[in-house]
Amino acid sequence: MSSRVPLAMSFAVVALIGGNASLADDDPVLEEVVVRAEASVVPSQGNTGSITVVDADAIELTRANHVHELLVRVPGVWISRGSGHEHLTAIRSGVLTGAGACGEFLLLENGIPIRPAGFCNVNNLFEVNTEQAAAVEVVRGPGSALFGGNALHGVINAVTATSAEGWRGSFEAGPYDYTQVRLHGGSDQWNFSALSTSSGGYRDDTGYGQQKAYLGFAANVGDWDVATTVSATLLNQETGGFVRGFRAYDSTARRSNPNPEAYRDAWSMRAASVWQRTLADGRAVTVTPYVRRSSMAFLQHFLPGQPLEKNAQSSGGVALRFDGGGRHRWSAGAVAELFGASLSERQDQPTQGSAFLMATRPAGTHYDFDVTGMTVAAYGDAGLELARDVELVGSARIERNSYDYDNHQRVGNTRDDGTPCGFGGCLYTRPADRDDAYTNIAGRLGVEWSRGAGAVVYAVAGLGFRPPQTTELYRLQSGQTVADLDSERLRSLEAGARGSLGRFDFDVAVYQETTRDLIFRDANGFNVSDGATDATGIEADVAWRSGRHALEVAAAWGRHRYAFTRNAGRGERIVDGNDVDTAPRWLGSAHWRWATDAVTSEFEVTYVGSHFVNAANTARYGGHALLNWRGDWQVTPRVRLFARLLNLLDAAYADRADFAFGSYRYFPGMPRQVYVGAALLLRD
Repeated sequence: MSSRVPLAMSFAVVALIGGNASLADDDPVLEEVVVRAEASVVPSQGNTGSITVVDADAIELTRANHVHELLVRVPGVWISRGSGHEHLTAIRSGVLTGAGACGEFLLLENGIPIRPAGFCNVNNLFEVNTEQAAAVEVVRGPGSALFGGNALHGVINAVTATSAEGWRGSFEAGPYDYTQVRLHGGSDQWNFSALSTSSGGYRDDTGYGQQKAYLGFAANVGDWDVATTVSATLLNQETGGFVRGFRAYDSTARRSNPNPEAYRDAWSMRAASVWQRTLADGRAVTVTPYVRRSSMAFLQHFLPGQPLEKNAQSSGGVALRFDGGGRHRWSAGAVAELFGASLSERQDQPTQGSAFLMATRPAGTHYDFDVTGMTVAAYGDAGLELARDVELVGSARIERNSYDYDNHQRVGNTRDDGTPCGFGGCLYTRPADRDDAYTNIAGRLGVEWSRGAGAVVYAVAGLGFRPPQTTELYRLQSGQTVADLDSERLRSLEAGARGSLGRFDFDVAVYQETTRDLIFRDANGFNVSDGATDATGIEADVAWRSGRHALEVAAAWGRHRYAFTRNAGRGERIVDGNDVDTAPRWLGSAHWRWATDAVTSEFEVTYVGSHFVNAANTARYGGHALLNWRGDWQVTPRVRLFARLLNLLDAAYADRADFAFGSYRYFPGMPRQVYVGAALLLRD
């Protein structure tokens, strides 16, 4: 894979900047961004439960190189950074890995899932233009009753705009040949946003190029208000592997890349059209058809033999929602969608290593299959006023996910030519064609008490689920011919309060969660669903504002423990009561911001606590704290300069730590970095 990336989009953006520049100086560079109600999950979630909104001002000030940098502002959330734009997600959980880990979290764009329920990807957030979003909303805790399967631990929703004020462009440069060009503009009825980023990479052979574009427009068609959005992303990156050895992130090895041949190429496209009509007595009906397409190829450098995976999906559906009027709030809806997906894995070269590895991981095609699937769901949500300022909230959902699997290779765990492997058979096992279906029910029941001035106290119980992913059902190993899996289930109890006291804003929650039918790979290499975890935690999001100063603190303490004992894959030993691996008990960030009419300065401290990095709790990463600074200067009404100084104290740390195959391994964090740029108002 070449390190060169397409530059056509960069040149187009630069040309537009040059062609639309204006010398007028009566408007500021920054604009007011309005979040569309139909694209937000906040009205559905309401005051009962934990939700954090990162607004457009914070998104613009952060100018995140990686979505991890943005979501440190949300308590209880850790987007663990991998190589380039890869990541793993944690929301009130440990950092989850494995084929179906992405199924634990629901990722939305304007309230619509970016992937079908059974065919997610652990790195899905790089397919969303969070960099230019109007807002990023994070729901913590089970959201299946409102949003469907995969919202087991939480929901991340990127909201885009369908209007803009004039045209704006920006250019930014940083270390390791980093550059980014952005363009944003439109009118009161449409919006276009695009960016192009390239970097040579801090580590050897880890350069990348990424492009994202978004188009949204609003119109009135008869009695209907229509908001249509189209988005596309492209990523070409050279991927860095783990550096091995205890504290290897703190040595000269941190710039090395033991897998210079690794790469990931991915693209995605999505379109949706929201049709909303207001009826009598405040009632409204919303119909949303949508389509999606994505494709990815990546070298699995982390596996012996380094097989190449290719996957793709095409999907579409329609969501219907009816909002009732009257004294009591209520809504009901239905969703129906279809998807077609494909996955292949092929290894071109013989595996190097022990006789066992060479015999059981042969060259050739390991998997080649298609899956067609369907999801149908119906849900309801209501609020009943029990007394003045007291409301009972209830939600329920029933959902059915069905898969039709079609294998294009030989059934079993032979080589692709049908010859057997030594040591009892090949690792990779291809099941025969089959159908699977899962029906699940989710719900939430809570009460909220409004105390005036926006203050709310609430308590809520929730039940969430996530169906098995197609990769867990059909990408089997070690001679397993059928993965008889159940849907994962999560039960949650939560209480919290939010509101204002003088100059303080606060949002505090405590929770207790139990997860059952946890899907994992056991010591035999089989995918099973009889694991369990328990979690208890507290989260706080507190802000103090006085004049030009603001101090914001987001902090979370959580204890996540295994609730079963079992030998697992890779020689891991899970013991009841042990901490879930890669689940820090403490996560947090603090932001001190000072602003005038022309200047904004923000210091940021982020903290990841010490945590175990294996299930046996015998290996640990000590955690880290980082200091960052960001600033804006409105030089003229049409010119704004900005800068970012990341890792100011030049700390040596790991973005991710792991212990596998008898040794520590890390994705090393970057040293001190300085980024500078300029934003221009090009045309009113």
